[in-house]
Amino acid sequence: MNLKDLVIPYGVVASKKWQLGSIVCSSEIPENGVVMLFVSEYRGANFAGNNFGFERVRQQLYQFSKLDFEGDICDLGLLVSGKTLNDTHVILQEILSFCFYKNTLPIIVGGSQDLAYSLFRALNFHQKNIRYTHISNVLSLSHSGSEITEDNFLHKIFSAKNFSLKDFCFLGYQNFLNEKDSVNLIEEMGFEMIRLTEMMHRVDRVEPFLRKTDLVTLNCDAVESFSDAFSIHPQVNGLNRREICAYMKEVGLGEELKCFGLFNFNPASSSLLNHQLLAQMLWHLLEGISIQKTHPKERDYETYLVPVDKNHLAFRRDTFRNLWYFGDQEDISSCIPCSREDFDLAKKGILSRRLLRKIS
Repeated sequence: MNLKDLVIPYGVVASKKWQLGSIVCSSEIPENGVVMLFVSEYRGANFAGNNFGFERVRQQLYQFSKLDFEGDICDLGLLVSGKTLNDTHVILQEILSFCFYKNTLPIIVGGSQDLAYSLFRALNFHQKNIRYTHISNVLSLSHSGSEITEDNFLHKIFSAKNFSLKDFCFLGYQNFLNEKDSVNLIEEMGFEMIRLTEMMHRVDRVEPFLRKTDLVTLNCDAVESFSDAFSIHPQVNGLNRREICAYMKEVGLGEELKCFGLFNFNPASSSLLNHQLLAQMLWHLLEGISIQKTHPKERDYETYLVPVDKNHLAFRRDTFRNLWYFGDQEDISSCIPCSREDFDLAKKGILSRRLLRKIS
């Protein structure tokens, strides 16, 4: 694969030795590293224009501290959009597949959220039983049209016979923006739906849904906008600036994260603060990924038995990160990530619907 035919390299961003820009390369995809690829393909959302280079985002991002980041970071540049929207999907899948072959984590920035379909499809080629988490304010399960759009991409993922989806979690939805039948359908399928109000100021409550996920995609419409639009479909209500950065770090800390996509950002925004916020979101994601690389693979767990009715339910605590799991299996991957709050509620005889499904 000749990357030169698929991407436009980014211009040099002047940076000092202590800044992130000093350690970012643009030459080739590294082994076991992180790759950032910016995308200006918005035809899936009928958003005008596709000549956005994200220069202002990079100027902000590469001036932030590199701290003691672990691993190689590569900025491939801007993806060359195809003649058609489908062509862009094919090009993106080819690059993603090359990253997975090198065990490198791709971060896709920009474009409309229909591109999440390509992230899932590319990962599914290399791995089965995918755990997928999508953060958005609107759940759209439209099944109209043959071309992939931001309205039907989830339906195409759910309905594809050759896709292997083990679990799905939808974070940040807002009741007044969603059709009740769509929300009910996701719940009937046994998937998780977490409302915006449950995410506000409660990163610890939502962290379990990010801990073991393979693929995370973020629709920037889930982030609140003021005066100048942060996303292409701005909403005044959403995750605030501090909350979204905290969640981005938790995404990076995910123990099984293979791919991340950030979509529906408004690259035409005239506000420097919007570009700065996106840069800070990416920095917190990279920080989480870097920290996760330093964590030991082997962990010790403490087991706690909680009497509920006539049963004794097991909770396990990771002594290194102080994270909790539900289940008594020796293999921790077979246990359900949960929160300390779940453990405390269980001691009062209260189990969430998610945990009840485990024992039913």
